[in-house]
Amino acid sequence: MGVCLRMVLFLVVLALGIGSNGVYGEFSSSALRNISGINTKGPYLGIIVPNSFEMNPLMQSGSFVADHDLPYLDFSGRRFRIGSLESERVIIVLTGLSMLNAGIATQLLLSLFKVKGVLHYGIAGNANPQLQIGDVTIPQFWAHSGLWNWQRYGDGPEDELALESNGDYTRKIGYLRFSDYNNSTKCNTSSENLLNNVWYQPEEIFPVNGIPEQRQHAFWVPVNKHYFALAEGVLALKLGRCFNATCLPRTPVVVRVQRGISSNIFVDNSAYREFLNSKFNATPIDMETAAVALVCHQQKMPFIAFRSLSDLAGGGSAVSNEAAVFSALAAQNAVDVLLKFISLLSS
Repeated sequence: MGVCLRMVLFLVVLALGIGSNGVYGEFSSSALRNISGINTKGPYLGIIVPNSFEMNPLMQSGSFVADHDLPYLDFSGRRFRIGSLESERVIIVLTGLSMLNAGIATQLLLSLFKVKGVLHYGIAGNANPQLQIGDVTIPQFWAHSGLWNWQRYGDGPEDELALESNGDYTRKIGYLRFSDYNNSTKCNTSSENLLNNVWYQPEEIFPVNGIPEQRQHAFWVPVNKHYFALAEGVLALKLGRCFNATCLPRTPVVVRVQRGISSNIFVDNSAYREFLNSKFNATPIDMETAAVALVCHQQKMPFIAFRSLSDLAGGGSAVSNEAAVFSALAAQNAVDVLLKFISLLSS
């Protein structure tokens, strides 16, 4: 879709003309020329990063070589950095916090530029107590866990949800029962809670190869099979263990896991962390990756994500809340895995 959309935008500008100020909508004539020039050097790997804290280790590593002619393009509030990593042509974009920002940045990247695959990296909360800070996870599936149907009080699992009969909502994925977490809950017996239940919902998606305006649904979004298989070659990578004079109990590892979860929620609650792990077998939990995955899934773009664990969400271990100490180490470990993966991809 990216190539088609670029052609449509270009033809619209030609057909309707550019105003005296050289601008039509968001596209200036110079921006169009620059985008066209960038794409002549493509295709690129798209590198999507949540924030500057996670981008800085990559920019400071010396691995990124900026394009000599046009090192970056600013467009629609985003800076797209053009260059190369490990001999691969790349375009790097920072999303900002949240699912909305991640989705917008990803769609702009794919719509404007000739991209052959998307790699996403960053830090994340940890829902799996068997892993520790600094470990880098590579999930096979991602889901957005923040789309809910909040069931009215008095209804239960056997009762149809509002608008379920229209196909808008479903009870197939499962629910969170608030009464299970009352302070008075004892012996696995729940008392009532006015908040009742929330049912997890799949996203409505509109794939590029589907029928326009005819929705499909997706909850668990797979990463690219080839990328996931190739990631096996990263598992033996030696990662950093110490930051300044403070060291983790063991050397961090790279591990492929089954599932990761994203939503517009910063999870620092052990009960919800344990629910996400037991209900969905989730390991990393963050606020962006599923949005990137969903956009790539709809655009049929190869995608994979590397998330380094920065804390055990909600606490519960000796180093669980040492994010302030080890976040920089976690970010660096994610960058190291990214660079190793790109080297494998280019070879």
